[in-house]
Amino acid sequence: MRVLFMGTPDFAVPSLKILIKNGYEVCGVYTQPDKPKGRGHKLQFSPVKELALTHEIPVFQPSTLRTEEATEQIRAMAPELIVVVAYGKILPRPVLDIPPLGCINVHGSLLPKYRGAAPIQWTVLNGDKTAGVTTMYMADGVDTGDILLKAETPVGEEETAGELFDRLKELGAELLSKTLEQLQNEGLHPEPQNDSEATLAPMLSKELAALDWNRPAREIHCLIRGLNPWPSAYGVLQGKKLKIHRAKVLPMDSSEEPGTLASFPEGLAVFCGEEALLLTEVQPENSKHMDGKSYLLGHPLQPGAKFEME
Repeated sequence: MRVLFMGTPDFAVPSLKILIKNGYEVCGVYTQPDKPKGRGHKLQFSPVKELALTHEIPVFQPSTLRTEEATEQIRAMAPELIVVVAYGKILPRPVLDIPPLGCINVHGSLLPKYRGAAPIQWTVLNGDKTAGVTTMYMADGVDTGDILLKAETPVGEEETAGELFDRLKELGAELLSKTLEQLQNEGLHPEPQNDSEATLAPMLSKELAALDWNRPAREIHCLIRGLNPWPSAYGVLQGKKLKIHRAKVLPMDSSEEPGTLASFPEGLAVFCGEEALLLTEVQPENSKHMDGKSYLLGHPLQPGAKFEME
């Protein structure tokens, strides 16, 4: 089968790898344009581009697919199927109509839940116990196409969005392999999505990262996990940000005001609107990650120490 692949970040790499491993004819790879990174603003290849070049697969990086030139370029490659995994661009109808076997997308949620750019992060932010991936035929809307196959996995109680991301990218590749195998054997049975069950998973923003200690500890715990590795949840202490990368819920009652800090035998803790959190991994401004005990050694708590509300 002649396949055109479209993808950009780490999440897409295992899917491209499995296409190559399974012997599909990958006629080209589309990925986002190179972006400057770091102080030197050196152009950096996407993870998908790096893999494609390693296997000598032609790489294309148009700024848009919404031109006749872009459509004709894809049509000239004569793909039987287009596979899209976290490409970062919407495919216009002229492109969707090119491959005779359609366009298949690997999405990081159990659709129709979490349509949009950050399904894995919102799965953790909302405290879901189950996550998964979906393969679907692509349609004109965002993540609205008919569902092909799904694969589920439990979410760990302490699992971060980054850790779940790493597991789901592998699960997505396995599901893609299974989907294409059934496609070749005419064993797929597409099912329309129930739009009434759909929820949106928009891009994360730094505005989400400021913690409100009046909220229950279990909600804040989900926020900390869901914003790890980016943009990283934080509290403000003596005018400086203290990033909080990991925490554990302490099921306890307290009359302390939300945001009040305490030194426990296990390390640094903070009282919330309900219960408390043990801050197990933190990062002061202009410093490295450290555990809560190490933070206390270098920053002894003053009486009445408390996070400030932004």
